[in-house]
Amino acid sequence: MWNRKLGRTADHRKAMFRNLATSLIISGQVETTEMKAKELRSVVDELVTLAKRGDLHARRQVASFVRDVVANEKTGQTAVQKLFDEIAPMYAQRNGGYTRVIKTRVRRGDAASMAIVEFVK
Repeated sequence: MWNRKLGRTADHRKAMFRNLATSLIISGQVETTEMKAKELRSVVDELVTLAKRGDLHARRQVASFVRDVVANEKTGQTAVQKLFDEIAPMYAQRNGGYTRVIKTRVRRGDAASMAIVEFVK
């Protein structure tokens, strides 16, 4: 199997990555555990690669994965629109590696190592 199971069922893992990817697209960075961050990096990189294609089929594939959340209250822009209109054009000349993982701290409650996932500028 190519991915880590993270102690979750397949459905729970998919839902978790859908939520994390949507949050990352909307806010630009998200803090989570280090292992989740490493897995999220590959998920988001695939979404950005699809968004760079820009065709209707790619938009439908991304829309089927990303949650339908309003990213900007003033304009009514959704997360998918933000990915296609703002994030993908930033990486038009880049061939992968759209996100970075930065280790931050050890969580106090369970001593899990935390990390921030963010888009590369």
